[in-house]
Amino acid sequence: MKRLALGLLTLSLAACSPPGPNDDPTTAPGNAVDAQIITSLGTITLELYPEAAPVSVANFVAHAQAGHLDGGSFYRAVRPDNDRPGIEPMHLIQGGYGFDGLPDAAGIEHEPTGDTGLSHVRGAISMARNEPGTATTEFFIMVNDYPDLDSGPDRRNPDEAGYAVFGQVTGGMDVVEAIAAQDTTIDTAPEDFQYPQFIVEPVRIESVRILDGE
Repeated sequence: MKRLALGLLTLSLAACSPPGPNDDPTTAPGNAVDAQIITSLGTITLELYPEAAPVSVANFVAHAQAGHLDGGSFYRAVRPDNDRPGIEPMHLIQGGYGFDGLPDAAGIEHEPTGDTGLSHVRGAISMARNEPGTATTEFFIMVNDYPDLDSGPDRRNPDEAGYAVFGQVTGGMDVVEAIAAQDTTIDTAPEDFQYPQFIVEPVRIESVRILDGE
């Protein structure tokens, strides 16, 4: 999973406190922020959880409000038929500004699931990254549950930090599944990728809207 990132615009999240690790990720976080990702295949609606993942939510909101995600795309679909062999396969879509993130953007603080109480369940939206602290404008949405992307030992990522879930799809999972089903290729993949996970015709992100307060 490759990086994403950018400097934050300030949001009033200092008073928020994360839920406990055993809380239900779809109901426990209060004061959810509603958002929409409008794509060429349809609209995905989201709840973002600033009480659980204040840094990641603030980053996503800041980029959305600045228009940095408009005109981006979902460019990667990882599925059982194209994930690397010998490991339990993932099923997710990845998108944002672009695979390498917004140029000159500063990475944000990593918020591991062990601290936030969130998890990589079906419909979870999470920050893509290289090393912890490099996430900027790239994110992914889970098609199926995949707790191996959570933080902790013996997970898929050897650094044990996992990825930072910060919200949940509340509508448009059919759009997520349609994006996940797009034809993929290795031809447009970066040199260090060995598997055909990059969408032949990336699905355009028309706009990302933050709905609260409008």
